[in-house]
Amino acid sequence: MSANDELASELLRLLGGPGNVAGVENCMTRMRVSPVDRDLIDETAIKSLPGVLGVVDDDTYQVVLGPGKVTKVTDAFRQQLGAAGADADALAARGAAIKAGQKQRNNTPFKNFIRKIANIFVPLIPALIGAGIVAAVRGLLVNWVTVGTAPEFVEAIVPALTVIGSAFFAFLPIFAGINAAKEFGGTPALGGAVAAIIVFAGISDVQYSLPVLGDIVLAPGQGGVIGAIFAAGLCAWIERSLRGKIPDAIDILVTPTLALLISGLATIFVFMFVAGNIASAIGAGAIWLLSNSGLLAGFVLGGLFLPLVMLGLHQALIPIHATLIEQVGFTPLLTILAMAGAGQVGAALAIYFKLNRNKSLRTTIKGALPVGILGVGEPLIYAVTLPLGRPFLTACLGGAVGGAVAGAFNQFAGAFGATAIGPSGWALLPLLQSDNGQGYAILAYVVGLLAGYVSGFLITYFWGFTPALLAEHNADQDEYGAPRGEDADPARAAAPASAVASGARAVAGQRIDILAPVEGTVIRLSDVEDEAFSAGTMGDGFAVEPTSGDFRSPVSGTITALFPTGHAFGVTTAEGLEVLVHIGLGTVDLHGEGFDLKRAEGDVVEAGDVVVAVDLEAVRGRVRSLATPVVVLNGAAFPIVERRTQDGPPLTVEAVGVATSTRS
Repeated sequence: MSANDELASELLRLLGGPGNVAGVENCMTRMRVSPVDRDLIDETAIKSLPGVLGVVDDDTYQVVLGPGKVTKVTDAFRQQLGAAGADADALAARGAAIKAGQKQRNNTPFKNFIRKIANIFVPLIPALIGAGIVAAVRGLLVNWVTVGTAPEFVEAIVPALTVIGSAFFAFLPIFAGINAAKEFGGTPALGGAVAAIIVFAGISDVQYSLPVLGDIVLAPGQGGVIGAIFAAGLCAWIERSLRGKIPDAIDILVTPTLALLISGLATIFVFMFVAGNIASAIGAGAIWLLSNSGLLAGFVLGGLFLPLVMLGLHQALIPIHATLIEQVGFTPLLTILAMAGAGQVGAALAIYFKLNRNKSLRTTIKGALPVGILGVGEPLIYAVTLPLGRPFLTACLGGAVGGAVAGAFNQFAGAFGATAIGPSGWALLPLLQSDNGQGYAILAYVVGLLAGYVSGFLITYFWGFTPALLAEHNADQDEYGAPRGEDADPARAAAPASAVASGARAVAGQRIDILAPVEGTVIRLSDVEDEAFSAGTMGDGFAVEPTSGDFRSPVSGTITALFPTGHAFGVTTAEGLEVLVHIGLGTVDLHGEGFDLKRAEGDVVEAGDVVVAVDLEAVRGRVRSLATPVVVLNGAAFPIVERRTQDGPPLTVEAVGVATSTRS
């Protein structure tokens, strides 16, 4: 079994099995699954799989795998669905039902518009990239031929590469028309047929006059993909309107003929002229904006692009990119927007050095950074900067600076851009072009990237963290979220430095009972499947296999430690006894999911007061164990004198003399 097959198999299992998958598809970087029951998905385990760059829970459940790999894993995923006996018709029916429900929840005109735009163009991205790279290679060979040192076979192959690299772009409106017809509920072939009018060479023979506007002369390609979408949309609407009204016997003859004829006439006499002017305005407006205020426009676009990506609104820019590529041969907007990713990379590097004791986050950054440099930014966004909050904003500022530099090149030196949409980061290099030559385009783009990296790093390093945020995330933590260091006392490491000295005194011989913090079976601490607890490194105590989700204070005192994730808390009694309750093993990785804090650090509690409520069913299966250790942190001052497994408190300790908090 190949690595892709193994990954697909694990994903199928962790997504709840074949019965929980109602549909699967993929885009450039993500496998998009329509789950029947989201509660069956083991997200923590999915994120930890080698090859998984991140997950996004949106209309569909999206597993980020990266370019190239996503297609192979999705194909293997589909094959394993079939091998598991997933009936295609039933799968399609479940998928349609789920999509209908999702559509109902997200049924706003603006969201529907964005979704349709994305569905028209996203399937075309592989062809856009392939044709764009072929065109870029052709450009390099032309330069070689121009210099006069190219072999004859290179000169001979240039015309072939010209055809291969240009044909798709020449007929792009047809493909857009086919996909638009699908989205608008029409027949794809009719959408392609009416869109073909736009690129048909004979359209130049059509001439007519309009009041005020005078003589109209059409040219092949006029209106481009915008006209194709208008045409296919009208054709689909006419087709849907006629269905059911035309007798079945002649429906196959009348409906497509009328739909094509009416929408074709509208395309020739309205859409090509109108869409052509819209496209010209878009192209001229974008070039004018970048030529006259590129620095400012680049700053704004580079800074706002990441929020647009998070909201899915960046898909609305695809027709603009396509129009610019049709008109000037490249889209200068894409190279500016790509700087947002550079800001993310710079910010991630700053976080790596700033949080030099946060091993977990540094490991995540090391895994996400290479793909971020290549232009796949989701892992850095969703796993690094966005959860931290402020660093996400500084990353956006880094992207804004990179965008301003790229915009300045457009404004003061010459426009440059990408010949296709899809990649970003360093993966965009082969697709760069400009009227000043490919070398200039690469230079301008690389300088912009470097500016984004440096500014994202510096802004995040110096202004990305408040003192509180730095203190929270830069503790040298073990897997339980407890601080530790070379000189750290294991007992002190179990509770954060926010615990304060009580200053209280305990009388020698005074006994204190330690109750079970939760209903369940009391077990020995040595039976806990974790060496830090079972070996007594953190102190002596006991553990409980919980049957209830209410975790209570085992003693009366003050809550001197309560992790934001809710997975652990510490209580210090008036006598100075310090007790740690650690809810489950590996629960820190849930980042608070399923944990409801009922108390706050500093609260005075009685033994038996609920401190944290846990949804055991939501947590169970996502962690190694729910066994809950209860540890006496200052056992030297309060040795255990009695243990019980059934009747009475599990532990009783006795003060050996005058005791103060270990924090004193």
